[in-house]
Amino acid sequence: MTVATPVDFDAYGDYAPPPGAYVQQGNIATLVYPIEGRVADDGSTPFRAEAGRYHLYYSHYCPWAQRPMIALKLRGLDDVITSSAVDPVRDGRGWAFREGRGHEPDPVNGFPLLRDAYLATDPTFDGHVSVPALWDRASNQLVSNHYTTMTIDLETQFAECADPAVDLRPETRHDEIHELNTEIVRSLATAAYAAMAVTTQAEYDAVSDRVFAALDAFDRRLAERRFLVGDAITDADLLLYVQLVRFDLVAVPLGRLTRKRLVDHPHLWAYARDLYQRPAFRDTTDFDHIARGTFGTGAGIRTHRIVPATPHADWDAPHGRDALG
Repeated sequence: MTVATPVDFDAYGDYAPPPGAYVQQGNIATLVYPIEGRVADDGSTPFRAEAGRYHLYYSHYCPWAQRPMIALKLRGLDDVITSSAVDPVRDGRGWAFREGRGHEPDPVNGFPLLRDAYLATDPTFDGHVSVPALWDRASNQLVSNHYTTMTIDLETQFAECADPAVDLRPETRHDEIHELNTEIVRSLATAAYAAMAVTTQAEYDAVSDRVFAALDAFDRRLAERRFLVGDAITDADLLLYVQLVRFDLVAVPLGRLTRKRLVDHPHLWAYARDLYQRPAFRDTTDFDHIARGTFGTGAGIRTHRIVPATPHADWDAPHGRDALG
């Protein structure tokens, strides 16, 4: 299999999405994820849910890519939909396939760069090369790089193959899950970069207040319930977990969000350990990839690619939440 040459910032520079990858709304630039195919059990799209047909490219570094990976494992679909991880550090060529701990050469197409999968799908593609990206072996193209709808499909389709006891998006809880997810995205998902980008004390205080108010609210919510919604894990738990597992490692040093750490929120910290100690969460969590991907790539331009030291946290310590459900 062909692999990419080692990361070389001198030769290729830092990765940056091209100008056309953004949509400007006021003073906010939003990335566009233009490959929006949907997978369906009922054959209503060109991409029918079939065992062995799809491959998910992901990165342990990226929270948006970890969430669908957790879903696959919880639903018992990790043998139905294959997957592989890219190198967590990318230079100007974008995500690449290399041999190393936690990542590997592309096992499906032998591409050295993830960009090759995008160009195989659309030879004129000049947008943001992102993970997760779902590949279809049957048509030799990407189905989707739109992580929101892709995650929904991976959480709800493939019913014939999935564990029927796992329902990550129960219809009766749809509104509650949506409300919680909206708050997680608003207050936590962009917290580190929002805090890093501010230039005045007032702006920083506003971001910090919003973040820690949200963490305190989730801590109170989880004091007497094991999961965010109902008595089982739902998509809201997946979304919150991928933020929490990165909070002390990324948000605190990168965003200077130092008021409190995750470990200082007793119920939230126990909840995060409760989830981590389940194989679907543990197996998709790679603290080294998160740190190197963030400070070597995502924020590397501003941080000189220095990976900060962080205090040890015992994720395997007893969580004591079994009595809650």
